Amino acid sequence: MTAVLAVFLKAPRPGAVKTRLVPALGPDTAAQLYRALAENVLAATRPRSSEYERRLFFAPPEAGAEMEAWRPGEAWIPQAGADLGARMSSAFDAEFGRGTGRVAIVGSDVPGLTRADVLSALGSLEDHDLAVGPARDGGYYLIALARARPELFRGVAWGASAVFAATMERAAALGLTVRVLEERRDIDTPDDVRAEWASLRPLLTRDVADAIENALGLAPPS
Repeated sequence: MTAVLAVFLKAPRPGAVKTRLVPALGPDTAAQLYRALAENVLAATRPRSSEYERRLFFAPPEAGAEMEAWRPGEAWIPQAGADLGARMSSAFDAEFGRGTGRVAIVGSDVPGLTRADVLSALGSLEDHDLAVGPARDGGYYLIALARARPELFRGVAWGASAVFAATMERAAALGLTVRVLEERRDIDTPDDVRAEWASLRPLLTRDVADAIENALGLAPPS
């Protein structure tokens, strides 16, 4: 049965990514941090052999040439939908419409995410309807399904701290069995950067790392 990992990414444009970090880091440094996070997720989730196929869903939809220039030869697909929920639902619909048997969607800003997480989520769909990886901010960094479940994505306040809880409530109302993965931290705020700095710094060029340390008053990890 074909399995697919869909990675959701944004064009790494200054001022358009990691906006909650812009006041502290500035738009250019925030964008460079995002780019490094995304590159790390792509490296960490690269499948081996025929474990799963991977496709990259990008926003905004007019950024196709920019994304292809960033990583030539990837399977780039524009995200479609008015909000994050609609875009995820659309991606699931597209993949299941192609005949894919199991689909996982992940974000691009979780430094701890690994290929093993993806395999665990996809494998859990053999005896669960849904797999979700909760994020420490109350959202989730991964969601996996074996069939389209559009009800999970409607009427959710995306970006709020209760996204994971709301999704669990919705799943319970639908009678879905759920596998909850290990909680991980995505990087959205200066406090997130501080908490994960030891793992983030090696992903960055020296100039970007120094700029972040200076902006946030961080000491280099020992």
